[in-house]
Amino acid sequence: MPMNVPARSGALDPRPLSARSVVLSLLLGTHPPELPGKELGRLVEGFDVGGSTLRAALSRMVAAGDLRRTDTGYRLSGRLLERQRRQDDAVHPRTRAWDGDWEMVVITATGRGPAERADLRARLAGLRLAELREGVWLRPANLDRALPGDLDQVSQRYTARPDRPPRDLAASLWPLDTWPATARALLDHVADAHRPADRLAAFAAVVRHLLADPVLPPGLLPADWPGPELRVAYTDYQRELIGEVHARLRGA
Repeated sequence: MPMNVPARSGALDPRPLSARSVVLSLLLGTHPPELPGKELGRLVEGFDVGGSTLRAALSRMVAAGDLRRTDTGYRLSGRLLERQRRQDDAVHPRTRAWDGDWEMVVITATGRGPAERADLRARLAGLRLAELREGVWLRPANLDRALPGDLDQVSQRYTARPDRPPRDLAASLWPLDTWPATARALLDHVADAHRPADRLAAFAAVVRHLLADPVLPPGLLPADWPGPELRVAYTDYQRELIGEVHARLRGA
């Protein structure tokens, strides 16, 4: 059983999105992530969110620090801009040719509480590293990205070439058998979703699943890995959604 299976990270969840989730989905897919209040109200109507429900959700989101009020509308807060960056990386991962090296991060800090340990684990998993054993995280060095500098305060980094066959090692670290099955189920689901609210909920599940894609070198993946197909489906939907947003803004 793979050690790094995110809880429900790619689970198919057809439930309608809350008003908060609808607003976040629209802003996370918009660059820059800001919309006029009036147009945001018109947009969410198409996803079965009424005006009073939207106003209550926006008030709570501003109070919670999810959104910032601007002169004309609402914008994602700083911490949610990082979430947008992770989502963008999930949809358009930056990779490079793999030469067989693996990134390895060994946790050296001690005395951390449960919350700190959980936060660090979440950060490392978000960087698409997998835990070989407690405190030892690794992945093939095929991502074109640098690890955050503040990790140096709690860990040491290495370049490694494990003795274990790479395909066997990857299969032990990531759910390479179950991830594709969920991806294909999601592709079927989005094809059958026709109402705007249902499509938005379906593609929100697609993004969650893409965040759990390890983005491994092709040689370490099973045949017919559906990651690229899932990314194309989401990119097409995002283009459609952004087109609708821009059309409404031009017509305002």
